[in-house]
Amino acid sequence: LVNPAAIEITADLVSRGAERTPPLGFLCVTVLPVCGRNRPEGKILETVGVFEAVKQHGKYETGQLFLHSVFGYRGIVLFPWHARLYDRDITPPIKPEPPGAHGSKEVKGKTHTYYQVLIDTRDCPHISQRSQTEAVTFLANHDDSRALYAIPGLDYVSHEDILPYNSTEQVPIQHELFERFLMYNPAKSPPFTARDTLKAWQEKNHPWLELSDVHRETTENIRVTVIPFYMGMREAQNSHVYWWRYCIRLENMGSEVVQLRERHWRIFSLSGTLETVRGRGVVGREPVLSKEQPAFQYSSHVSLQAPSGHMWGTFRIERTDGSHFDVRIPPFSLESNKDDKAPPAGYTF
Repeated sequence: LVNPAAIEITADLVSRGAERTPPLGFLCVTVLPVCGRNRPEGKILETVGVFEAVKQHGKYETGQLFLHSVFGYRGIVLFPWHARLYDRDITPPIKPEPPGAHGSKEVKGKTHTYYQVLIDTRDCPHISQRSQTEAVTFLANHDDSRALYAIPGLDYVSHEDILPYNSTEQVPIQHELFERFLMYNPAKSPPFTARDTLKAWQEKNHPWLELSDVHRETTENIRVTVIPFYMGMREAQNSHVYWWRYCIRLENMGSEVVQLRERHWRIFSLSGTLETVRGRGVVGREPVLSKEQPAFQYSSHVSLQAPSGHMWGTFRIERTDGSHFDVRIPPFSLESNKDDKAPPAGYTF
């Protein structure tokens, strides 16, 4: 597994840790000593469940326990999303380009399954390949147009990142929403079913949770995946301000160690403005992408004074010999919901 500080698995799986599809076997977690105690050994290995076969077809159900194959945390599936994946690495049929196209290409989306999940809070401190433990952010429902609030430990996970397992525990995941959203039902498989509160929460917040488009592109073995989310509109100084959150994941698909040094964004608004943003690193970090920790993920926000726009850009990547190359960030649309409603009025049940 990528993150040995958080999760370790028994000997028959360790030798196959780089594979996405593990053999069936026991899932174990490294329990670190309680802070303040002097323990020379420092680690205890406890069994938390048994791996199940990965689903090559179909989808995982509400209540499915899993291990994240990249970030190594334990989680549980709340419900699926069916997104359109625009993969620029897939070569489309060759067509004659019109004058001035400059190598642009049409990318058709295909349906891809993602899941809304809860992250086990015990694993959050060890997810070092994330800028922060993932959270879903909302616009706060009051006069401050820039105020946000978040529900931590809520993530979106692609189908291929799910390593399913089962457990005999009635509360196998530690998260404040686990028992509010799910109930134990041993007659079901998986043995956790959705409470009415989960169904109501999903229906109420659907416009702000919905994952619709995913964009992906690879440059020199560095794959960039972007997922934009519309957050809503606020009125500020007699104008409308539209907000989006975007999640970006960088993955090193090769064996060479590289480091992200700079970002360069171009942000176009339907109002006719084009903004350029340059800076060191991302969210205050310059992550290293290696074979041991090949991925890094972060979220950020952008606002426009128009209901739609586009973003694209590059990341400047440095090799160990000091040379650089630019990795393309796939262009993606910022679209507002046509039936724009007020964002949710807080984290209540």
